[in-house]
Amino acid sequence: MANWVRLGRAEEIPSGQCRVYESTGRTIAVFNVAEGIHAIDNTCVHRGGPLGEGEISGKIVTCPWHHWSYDVTTGKTTMSETIGVKKYPLELRDDEVWVDVE
Repeated sequence: MANWVRLGRAEEIPSGQCRVYESTGRTIAVFNVAEGIHAIDNTCVHRGGPLGEGEISGKIVTCPWHHWSYDVTTGKTTMSETIGVKKYPLELRDDEVWVDVE
């Protein structure tokens, strides 16, 4: 069952950047890249680094702690299609960012 929550306004996330939100006990990194706005879990699966503080290059974010890289459009690492973080379904509703945290 879907559990949609409002995180903020799309205009709060400049192109090529990330904004981190806390909601329902989760920390969610929302990226605005050329491929659109995408939401993934903010915690790197390697050692728990904050992905929202990582360097963004195109649609790839690199964890600032140990340099694991993730595709923000899928949540998967660039090393493996089977390893990754949760990718949240996202909708823009009247310029507001909503994610399904279920």
